[in-house]
Amino acid sequence: MKLKKKSGFFVVIGIVAVVVIMASSAIGSYNRLVGLDEQVSSQWAQVENQYQRRFDLIPNLVSTVKGYATHEESVLAQVTEARSKLGGVVSIDDSLLTDEAKFREFQKMQDTLGGALQRLLSVTENYPQLQANQNFLALQDQLEGTENRISVERKRFNEIVQQYNSAIRRFPGALLAKIAGFQGRPYFTAAEEAQSAPKVEF
Repeated sequence: MKLKKKSGFFVVIGIVAVVVIMASSAIGSYNRLVGLDEQVSSQWAQVENQYQRRFDLIPNLVSTVKGYATHEESVLAQVTEARSKLGGVVSIDDSLLTDEAKFREFQKMQDTLGGALQRLLSVTENYPQLQANQNFLALQDQLEGTENRISVERKRFNEIVQQYNSAIRRFPGALLAKIAGFQGRPYFTAAEEAQSAPKVEF
């Protein structure tokens, strides 16, 4: 009788140990997913900061160029229009990170703005007086630095999204992710113009 009680006790201990191990593994996995999710949001905030910086530089750049390149109205209008399409605010709520269509639309607007800025800067090369203007040169340097930072932050964002997306697709994390409602996040991709080789004319 005592032997039966002892073996029953060990079975219960074994079951409790298995449950504790599984629970602690699930908690660890859940906490890792939460950590990765927070890293994605944090890195997204860094991307937004750089977009906001670029957004804030544009009015000063446009007004400086306007004083010298008055007959380049179409390029100036493209920059202004692309900026206004962003609605005055670069910061978007977190739903953008879970809705791929919204994310692509936001990226397309940012790419349009970036392309318009590149056209504006290439047009300004035709104006030596503008190229000598200290205010313009400072704005141009700030904008170029911002574009580089945008590129770096987007790359970091993609790296963190890759870690997060991998974690929610691997077993057993995939089961936990499904139960807890973790969703995949979209990546930044190259603009369509970057997919084709530039046309060179002499």
